[in-house]
Amino acid sequence: MPVTLEINYFNSYFLKKLQNVPSNDIEVVGDTWSGPSSNPNEDWYIEESRIRGGYNNTSTDLGVKAYIVEEQDKQTRRGNSLIYSGVFNSRTGVNKTNQFSVAEEITRSVDPIGGTIQKLFAEDTNLTIFQERKVNVALIDKDAIYTAEGQAVQTNSNVVIGQITPIPGNWGIGTNPESFAYYGYRKYFVDRHRNAVLRLAGNQINEISNFGMIDFFRDQLSLMSSTSAILGGYDVYNQNYVLSLQTNPMSNSGTYNTLAFDEKTQGWTSFYTYKPNLTFSLQGQYYSAYGPKIYKHYDNSVRRNNFYGTTSASTIKFIFNPAPNNMKTFKTISYEGSNGWKVTSIVSEDTGKDPSVTPSGNWLNHQDTSSLIYSYDEGAYLENNIQYRAGFDRKQNNYVASIKNNTTNPMQGEIIWGSQTMGIKAYYATVTMSTDATTDPGGLKELFAVGSNFSQN
Repeated sequence: MPVTLEINYFNSYFLKKLQNVPSNDIEVVGDTWSGPSSNPNEDWYIEESRIRGGYNNTSTDLGVKAYIVEEQDKQTRRGNSLIYSGVFNSRTGVNKTNQFSVAEEITRSVDPIGGTIQKLFAEDTNLTIFQERKVNVALIDKDAIYTAEGQAVQTNSNVVIGQITPIPGNWGIGTNPESFAYYGYRKYFVDRHRNAVLRLAGNQINEISNFGMIDFFRDQLSLMSSTSAILGGYDVYNQNYVLSLQTNPMSNSGTYNTLAFDEKTQGWTSFYTYKPNLTFSLQGQYYSAYGPKIYKHYDNSVRRNNFYGTTSASTIKFIFNPAPNNMKTFKTISYEGSNGWKVTSIVSEDTGKDPSVTPSGNWLNHQDTSSLIYSYDEGAYLENNIQYRAGFDRKQNNYVASIKNNTTNPMQGEIIWGSQTMGIKAYYATVTMSTDATTDPGGLKELFAVGSNFSQN
C-alpha cells in the first residue's frame, strides 16, 4: 500500500521504519526522496520536539543551554585588561584556577592609550602595572572610596583587584619587561621609546639616565629595536642596578654595553666587559647566566676581570682640566696606586678642521696625542747593565712618567711637532689608563689619584 509523507512532520523513527519500505511505494509531498543511501555517512535524521512525532502533539522545552551564544565568535586579545580565576587553597586542596565565572566581576582594564600591559609586580597589598607608556598601581583585596575633598579611604572588600590609580608621568616600560629589577622599595626599568632609564620609588618616577649619561643613553637606546634585549638585574653584593643593552642578544657579534648604577653615588659607576643572558642575586651574592652555565661574580678564587673564561683589562677614562680658560702644556703624569697601570692615550680637545700642511688639499682634524706610556714592569729594560724605565718610574711611592708627543697632524704653521716635542698642548686633555697583561695577572690593581705637572702657555 503506498505511503504518503509530508517532509515537515516525519521524524527519525518514521524514517528508520521507512528503510524497510520499497522506494516505489513511497510518495513524498513537497520534496523528492530516493530512499535510504547505501553510504551510512549520508543518512540523515530530523529531530523535533513533538512527543512521538505527532502533529500538534505536546512539545518539550529545549531546557537550559550549557553554552553562551556570542555575537562575535572570534578570538579577541585585550592587551590592556586583567582577568583572574578562582583561587587555589593549598590547605584543602581545592583548585579553582581553571574557573572564570562570568557571573562575577573578574576583569579590570587600564587606559588603552598607555598600550599593552607588559609587567605585573605585587608589592605588599598593591599591584604595580607596567604598560608600554604608563605605570599604574592597583589595590589588592581591597577597594577605595574618595571623600568630597578627594582623600582616599580604604575599605575592606571582596574584590581581588580594586581601584587602579596611574602614577604621575608619561613613562612606561615599552616592550622590554626584561629591563625590570627591584631592591627594597626601589624599582628600575627602561623606556627605550623615550631613551630613558627610570627608577620608581613610592609614587614618584625619576629619570636616572640623566645622571651624567644622557647623551650615552640617547644614542644607545635609539639603536635598540624590537629584537634587541635590554636586560636589567640588581647586584645585591655591590648594591648596583646592572643594565645590559644588547642589539643582537642571540649572536656573539652584536654590540652590547653592560653598566651599573650606584645609589650611593647617584651615578653610573662602571662599564663591564661581559654580556649576560640573565642576571640575579641570591643569598647576598650576585650571579649571571651565560649560555648553559651560571656564574658567580666577585669570587676571588679565580682571576679578576675574568668573565665567562675570558680575561679583560680594567680601563678608566678621565679629563685633566685645571685652569680651564688657559692653554696649557701637560708635561708629566703621575698616579697613586698599585703597580700594573699604563696610559694608553692622552688626547687634547678637538680644535676643528684645518687644511693640511701638505698639498693634498685635505681638511684634517687637529688633536695633540701622546705616545703609549708603559707600566712600571712592562717599561723596564737594561742598557749596559743599568736598569731604565721607558714608562712609569716609582718615586716616593708614586708612579711618574713624562708625556711624549705623538701628534701626526700638525696645526697650520706649526714648526716643531710630533715626537720631537714633549707634552700635550691643550685646554683640557682626555686620559685613558688601563691595566697591563703582565703585572700580577688577575691580581689586585688599585688606583687612588692621578695628577699632572703642566705649564701655562
